[in-house]
Amino acid sequence: MSQLPSPRLVFFGLALLALLAMLFAYYYLQLHLGLPPCPLCMTQRVAVVAGGLIALLAAIHNPIHWGRRVYALGCVIAAGFGSAIAGRHVWLQHLPEDQVPACGPSLSYMLETLPFSETISLVLMGDGNCAETVWTFMGLSIPEQTLGLFIVILALSLWQLLRSSPRG
Repeated sequence: MSQLPSPRLVFFGLALLALLAMLFAYYYLQLHLGLPPCPLCMTQRVAVVAGGLIALLAAIHNPIHWGRRVYALGCVIAAGFGSAIAGRHVWLQHLPEDQVPACGPSLSYMLETLPFSETISLVLMGDGNCAETVWTFMGLSIPEQTLGLFIVILALSLWQLLRSSPRG
């Protein structure tokens, strides 16, 4: 019977997955293809980075029992938040054209002129810019791919949270 990977190895894998996702988003999509991230994309990036940093800390710390579960819960929360934002983004992209919300001001403008809480609220709602599908791979838009990424991270993090294994 094959031995399960150690919790430390799984956390390193989660951190590496987040790093690769961010490198792809920034260097390929943003710099190479010239696709600036919309507000919902930027929020999803925050969730990927947060989950990746929690996983990296967990891998470095390598706690046992409840400590591993605390880190895994942090990854679950980050991936759950990211999944919700990506799900909303996918929903916006699939709205009929006449139901797409109007495009809003840029994030920098909102941060300069609106209270922070209102800016966050508007960013999480998304706008017409977020509804546009600008690039696909294998028939999936960027938010659909990101939702898939969050589902994988969520599944692995839940496994880390619920598994019983010795320190590894």
